[in-house]
Amino acid sequence: MTEKIAIIGFGNIANAIITPLLEKNLIQPENIFCVVKSKKSFENIKKNYKHNINVYESGSEESKIIWDCQVKLLSVKPQHLKDIIEQHNIKIEDNLLVSILAGVSINSLTKTFPNHKCVRVVTNIPITIGKGLTGIAWGKKITEDQKQVTKKLFENTSKIYEFSEDYLDIFLALTSSGPAIIALIIEALSDGGLSGGLPKKLSEELVMEMIIGTISLIKEKKLTTSELKNLVTSPGGTTISALRVLEKKSIRSALIESIVSASNRSKEFS
Repeated sequence: MTEKIAIIGFGNIANAIITPLLEKNLIQPENIFCVVKSKKSFENIKKNYKHNINVYESGSEESKIIWDCQVKLLSVKPQHLKDIIEQHNIKIEDNLLVSILAGVSINSLTKTFPNHKCVRVVTNIPITIGKGLTGIAWGKKITEDQKQVTKKLFENTSKIYEFSEDYLDIFLALTSSGPAIIALIIEALSDGGLSGGLPKKLSEELVMEMIIGTISLIKEKKLTTSELKNLVTSPGGTTISALRVLEKKSIRSALIESIVSASNRSKEFS
């Protein structure tokens, strides 16, 4: 990647996207131009980030250079989008803007950044360990080269899916909000083990290993989830007893509604 890339906001996800590209020499540090909102963030990157990228405080005269970059990764919080204002005329035509802002539509991005071709991306926190899921929706008139540049930003750390934009809110609910829901389930199950007398650390380890093993079994044996459930559920046994409790507490409905709620919240940001 020879393009200059501007990073607008440098949180965990932006860090996870850019760092592997630098470590694999797919882009050079001098071609990264990062702008952050606070002096604290600026000083932290300057002091602690292991790659010598260009970094600026938002609103500084020097930070205007980001608008001359061919590619921009927009990774501020959605509620801060209104603070991102172009401060001078764009010199390069057909700039590419890749947004990872939750719920902000391509239409909204295009209105805010009229001199750019906009791409909307949803990715999730496992991207920080190279196990991410990334959904991409293309804006109008995106060229094939711009598509390839966008994919290269994420392909080292994610499995990539290309969608129409209509799918991105539910994709976000499942993949970005999903890890918190899974963490809650792990916590609750391990508390169940704790209630049965297991030490907390051991109970958590058993739950996580059980989940990893279950997923591996489903994938390797090509089982449906119903087939797996039937495989371990015997008449009058412990598993059906546990499942009865979950059904009585409407756990299935609660999980479905949690995803619907997350998706609807994403739409509200638009």
